[in-house]
Amino acid sequence: MHKRDLPASLDLLRGFEAAARLLSITSAAAELFLTQSAVSRQVQQLEEQLGVKLFERRTRAVLLTEAGERYYRDVSKALALLRDATAEVRAKTAPVVRVTTTVTFASLWLVPRLTQFQADHGDISVHVVADNVMRDLEPHGLDAAIRYCPQNAVGADAICLFGEHVAPVASPALLKGRRIRIPEDLLQLPLLDIDDPSTTTIWLSWKVWCETMKLERPRASRGLTFSHYDQIMQAAIAGQGVALGRFPLVNPLLADRRLVMPLKDKRFATHSHRAYWLILSPAARRDEVKAFADWVQAQARSQRPARQTVAAATRSSRNRKLIGCDLPL
Repeated sequence: MHKRDLPASLDLLRGFEAAARLLSITSAAAELFLTQSAVSRQVQQLEEQLGVKLFERRTRAVLLTEAGERYYRDVSKALALLRDATAEVRAKTAPVVRVTTTVTFASLWLVPRLTQFQADHGDISVHVVADNVMRDLEPHGLDAAIRYCPQNAVGADAICLFGEHVAPVASPALLKGRRIRIPEDLLQLPLLDIDDPSTTTIWLSWKVWCETMKLERPRASRGLTFSHYDQIMQAAIAGQGVALGRFPLVNPLLADRRLVMPLKDKRFATHSHRAYWLILSPAARRDEVKAFADWVQAQARSQRPARQTVAAATRSSRNRKLIGCDLPL
């Protein structure tokens, strides 16, 4: 086989596979921790090398062509074989922990902290599978999951890392020279909203926040709407509008002053009635998985206020491993 019979880079295939599986360049970019333009270039280069159009571009989505469908089926199988072969080799040389979680949790909380895990456990590799698909752990060869869901959606062995509340955040540059004293003052600024057809993030919309605060959102309010929460955070940091921050995920952005809270009163925060849960595969009883699980729990404890730890003690009899989770009672 001549080397020109294969694409010039494995990255092109990874970008294509993710975009084809998710039918979204934006979602593929989030999963691969690349920019949207980078994934678009990967797909374009692959099409140029193959001399075949793989996608039909639509306004808010991409669709596979007939050739793209055939190519995707074979490429996904080939990449799966490569992943399995790589995992098998690594298993014989270095311990690996495979964890699945949401794109938002990975980008805002987990990935920024992995540097510390690598410093403490340099012999352990971590493979993060970041997407919004709730995968069964054992069939997919996963050791752990960090899931965002209500308490009744997880098993008795799930470990609650922390709950979540939502409050307005914005960049200091956007608020400079403005006096924000009451919620109505915020509604005069551009609002960054989420467009999610599911109900999993409905409380992240300004409509729900305004209803909770018993406010009427201006009908002609300015702003931008996004389909992914990490895009909202990028826009907020850039000073493009006011966002609803997910606490404690956005705590680091406030700590380094990339974002601030214009309304600090707790009355202006709402609960999502969901939490982040650590779930371990029954088959994953290896030392490296335990080390990762212990580290994640320690990281979660380090950022919780004392009141949450006290709240957990009152619920210890519920046969649930709550370690300071501020779930509403």
